[in-house]
Amino acid sequence: MEVTKEDIIEQVEQAKNGKQSAFKFLLDTFWNTVYGFQLKRVRNEYEAEDISIETFAKAFDNIESFDPQYEFATWLVTISKNIQIDKSRKKNASLYKNTTETSAEHIQKIADHSPTPEDKLITEQNLAELLQYIKKLKPHYQEVINLRYFQEMSYNEIATTLNQPLGNVKVRLLRARKLLSELIMDNYR
Repeated sequence: MEVTKEDIIEQVEQAKNGKQSAFKFLLDTFWNTVYGFQLKRVRNEYEAEDISIETFAKAFDNIESFDPQYEFATWLVTISKNIQIDKSRKKNASLYKNTTETSAEHIQKIADHSPTPEDKLITEQNLAELLQYIKKLKPHYQEVINLRYFQEMSYNEIATTLNQPLGNVKVRLLRARKLLSELIMDNYR
């Protein structure tokens, strides 16, 4: 079945009203477009996948700003391109900062930044706090976060493990990350 521009506009309107099936439709319809675009740009599957997930998260968070007189795919690719450019700039700035020439005397004055026992304790406390937030999520959201970030599984591996379609896993992970972010932000307000 071919997806028409009218189908897309209808799904975008439903997504603006918060209908989860519309988000899934948009993700399934445009995932390959965005992922393929990024794969050509960054030539790294994991980076392309992460940028694509970030693209859909940002697009879905800002779905209200989409103007239907434009193509949805173009809007997504533009968001994706901007995310990738920002990431490249940050990476290049970091590389430049790390490769500038410095004198041997200056290098000897650089402080040791290896974690102190206090730093390790803070990190452990932050992880414990993060785990408490994760436990507040529904079990199926906890599960995808655990599989992706703690067991470091790929999206395909998660789909196989959960016996779910890849699109469902991607949407569930997007939703889990958004809910987790909201829980954390609510705590700091």
